[in-house]
Amino acid sequence: MIDKIETFGKSVFQHGRHNNRVYLMTLHADDSVRIIPYLDDLALSRGYTKIFAKVPLSAKNLFLEHDYAVEASIPGFYAGKETALFMGKYFCRQRQEERRPELVEEIIRTAQEKGAHGGASKRHEAKLCRRAEEQDVEEMAGLYREVFATYPFPIHDPAYLKTTMTKSVVYFGIWQEGRLLALASADCDADAKAAEMTDFATRVECRGQGLAGCLLDTMEKAMHAAGIRTAFTIARAYSFGMNITFAQKGYHFDGTLTNNTNISGHLESMNVWHKKLG
Repeated sequence: MIDKIETFGKSVFQHGRHNNRVYLMTLHADDSVRIIPYLDDLALSRGYTKIFAKVPLSAKNLFLEHDYAVEASIPGFYAGKETALFMGKYFCRQRQEERRPELVEEIIRTAQEKGAHGGASKRHEAKLCRRAEEQDVEEMAGLYREVFATYPFPIHDPAYLKTTMTKSVVYFGIWQEGRLLALASADCDADAKAAEMTDFATRVECRGQGLAGCLLDTMEKAMHAAGIRTAFTIARAYSFGMNITFAQKGYHFDGTLTNNTNISGHLESMNVWHKKLG
């Protein structure tokens, strides 16, 4: 069960039972006033318990007036000029309350402490890190199925991966002796000159080898060369590994999205990290 991506005017949103939410992915200025009641009606009619919206700072007050709250931000997200806000509106008190606040705080603190000391990338001479191509999609989908029981987007489907490659997503993988060990993607917003570093997956037996950090280094170089100014990630708030990886690579923490995303069968809170490239 995958949530649908639809449009309202010139804006793009996702909604469905899988994440039990509406996600306003792209807000066009022409739609700012009309889209808010539309999303409210959609959430109420379908029984969704959260609306999650990524909006420019200039739209902040309008959304605050309609009971949204700022959960995270990315300075300079829009072409290096305007901040992006992640704003949440809840229709269920239980979803609004963080289930594991002490763990979230511990992970953020640990990641920031380790990030303050940096983190040298491990060398992997025997492994090949490269951009993934269309002929790799079957193997890529297989790795995602192995790592994630469920996911917010249908990355288990080779056809979906192939389609996204022709649009805004660039995948990178690490191979050894022809076998895919780890995978990630950069989801690019060409207009904003920003890219989300996401979909990280490493085979269980290969974890702890620094493969995610190696992928991130390669992705950042490719994105910078493509004119991307801001890199960011939305990392699982209950995972030490990925939060530490991004902190050590110079990313800055800027908020937690509470009970936001269905991963592996249950809702998880997500941490937002960002970095200027170049």
